[in-house]
Amino acid sequence: MANTQLIALERDERIAAAAGRLSLTRREFLQFCAALATTLGLPPGADAAVAEAVATKRRPSVIWLHFQECTGCTESLLRAEHPTLEKLILDVISLDYHETLLAAAGHQAEAARLAAMAENKGQYILVIEGAIPTRNDGIYCKVGGKTALELTHECAADAAMVIAIGSCASWGGMPSTDPNPTGAKGVAEVLGKPVVTIPGCPPNPYNFLATVVHLLTFGKLPEVDHLGRPRFAYSRLIHENCERRAHFDAGRFAMEFGDAGHRQGYCLYKLGCKGPETYANCSVIMFGDAGAGTWPVACGHPCIGCTEQGVGFHKPIHSLAKLKSIQPSVFLPRIVEEQGSGASLGAAALLAAVAGAAVGAGAMLTRNLGLSHQAEELEKAKQNPAQADASTEV
Repeated sequence: MANTQLIALERDERIAAAAGRLSLTRREFLQFCAALATTLGLPPGADAAVAEAVATKRRPSVIWLHFQECTGCTESLLRAEHPTLEKLILDVISLDYHETLLAAAGHQAEAARLAAMAENKGQYILVIEGAIPTRNDGIYCKVGGKTALELTHECAADAAMVIAIGSCASWGGMPSTDPNPTGAKGVAEVLGKPVVTIPGCPPNPYNFLATVVHLLTFGKLPEVDHLGRPRFAYSRLIHENCERRAHFDAGRFAMEFGDAGHRQGYCLYKLGCKGPETYANCSVIMFGDAGAGTWPVACGHPCIGCTEQGVGFHKPIHSLAKLKSIQPSVFLPRIVEEQGSGASLGAAALLAAVAGAAVGAGAMLTRNLGLSHQAEELEKAKQNPAQADASTEV
């Protein structure tokens, strides 16, 4: 059934004006809004509401703060193509303060922040990138003479929405790893109240854009899970839509980086992939607008679970003894049943990869385990030469 509201909007001059500002045709603009509605998981017909909101409502003011981070979240935003960054900040949102992108500096930059907060009191969106140091009254990070702690509380007081973008802002990320000398924490923990979290290292820029457009369209936050993550982006496991899923179901796994299975695109679970227990939409919307294959697993690297709290680099493992003490994934029993005792190598490789994401040891451990596996196969071949060729096939 045709969407009569959308047909009417196609003839609306406001839509034509909005499309012109974004350097899009009227149809391309409506397709862009339909894509946002789909990303948000909205029902049929909601694309018309999104289009009308983007075309007619006042652009929301955004104050973007930087603390303990690598600027990777902003770098991800810079590489967005639909729309590109300049179209996003000039025609969809009003990015009034962003230390990396501001032309102004020093006192002028801080004056722009204060002016935007005063003019949009109770209506602006506060975005925080990076963890917040709290030890010794937060002296380890200062901007404009104020600590990150002070700026967080000051800017959050009159914000309509607080968004923690990236894993560092969401729950501490890399800066909070042991021994955490600066007392780095996530935004929600510092503020003592729930905030919208868009984790990832880096997060996908369209998850941020869709969250803002949801507020613009409906005047409220999108539905979130217990960690504050928008359900439209973080309600399904990466594993469910992974292009390597068929290999997982068939029991075909890469055992080492560069082996035959790895080259043929086999499942990376035994190399430490956290896809079966990581909630995110990376396998669906990809990264970089370059089409299929533009996310880590498609490129041959296991998912490290960067959108989950307490995994990957967040809590490092400093010794093999600690590594052995960790309980395997809930998916492991199925693999043991299908693959036999050889799955123990997969469990060890999985845990080694988790440790390596934090302390750089995973690659070495995985390699050592792989060499041990090769040694076992060679020993079997000596004892039973008739099976020597079969034992090396993948």
